[in-house]
Amino acid sequence: MSASHQLDERARAGFRQAFGYPPGAVAVAPGRINIIGEHTDYNDGFVLPAAIDRHLGVAVRLRRDARVALRSDRYQAAVELDQLPPRRRGDWSDYLIGVAREIDQRHGPGPGFDAFVASELPVGSGMSSSGAVEVATAVALMSARGIEVAPIETARLCQAAENGFVGAQTGIMDQFTALKARGGNAILLDCRSLQDEQVPLPDGRFAWILADSRVRHELASSAYNERRRECESAAAALGLTSLRDATEADLERISNPVERGRARHVVSENSRVLQAADALRRRAPRGLGPLLYKSHESLRLDFAVSCRELDCLVELAAGVPQVIGARMMGGGFGGCVLVLVEASGLDDVEQHLAEGYADEFHKSPEFYRVRSVDGVMPERTS
Repeated sequence: MSASHQLDERARAGFRQAFGYPPGAVAVAPGRINIIGEHTDYNDGFVLPAAIDRHLGVAVRLRRDARVALRSDRYQAAVELDQLPPRRRGDWSDYLIGVAREIDQRHGPGPGFDAFVASELPVGSGMSSSGAVEVATAVALMSARGIEVAPIETARLCQAAENGFVGAQTGIMDQFTALKARGGNAILLDCRSLQDEQVPLPDGRFAWILADSRVRHELASSAYNERRRECESAAAALGLTSLRDATEADLERISNPVERGRARHVVSENSRVLQAADALRRRAPRGLGPLLYKSHESLRLDFAVSCRELDCLVELAAGVPQVIGARMMGGGFGGCVLVLVEASGLDDVEQHLAEGYADEFHKSPEFYRVRSVDGVMPERTS
């Protein structure tokens, strides 16, 4: 049974156990890696993500009243609400509530619902568990209500929920990837036009490892929003609506040195994304190596979102001949390092990273060997 179908069954079983009857609709969405293009999506730039074989399933059934009951196999506390609340609660339920509110605003008020979330995506590792739960919730709820919209509209709806209700000013990359990814490919996505191109990933001679630092910094969310404000201020200093339109020659016109660094990262990262996509098109995966390392340095120095644990993992990876390239992945301040390796060297690379990391931090990283998969599994109704 495929990973997505396993999560479907887990969500159905969990729902039945929690509520005593079967769900009305189930949707399963994947997490993702972002090969390159960090903090460029909300600057209308380019990204290069791929969906991975770690999934999250949401099972729902509409109620005849306005009550909302939420359960998860990740969190023990049940959530019981008389109706959808107007403000966020500050916990995992905000993602489901935000999506449900956004559906109500766009398609008219719906009834209450029961929902169960089954997940194999670690929270805070940069694999977009938030994007997956938003997409799976939206697809399942709209299926239960008989609402049909194009995938891009679902992505926009989920992004609006995260921006407006959850309060994280993220771009659209995670939701778009969960909906439109194709196995064996990365998506070159233009976050301004939302035009996308499926670009072939390296063949079986190469593999992707996520090395989880097991660091979760509480400041990540607030710092993420701060970086977005700094990018907007840098664009305004150049008289631009977005740093997408900035060039390297423009950077010296930004007087604030912090904002200049943020802009330098965005300009150079957009260029690296296009170079990486070209390397993949040419079936030249080793060309990704220098780009991944340069991306990490830019995130460390110009964007200041790395931390010592992530830097250590990248430095260790760079010392192994079977490693093609590595960089921190996600919003920053913890989470995972993405490593492209020769498939024959997987065990050696993991052992080297584990030993070196334990020497410095007295704990081991967690490893995830991931492969690319399709986007959201078509909703199944009962």
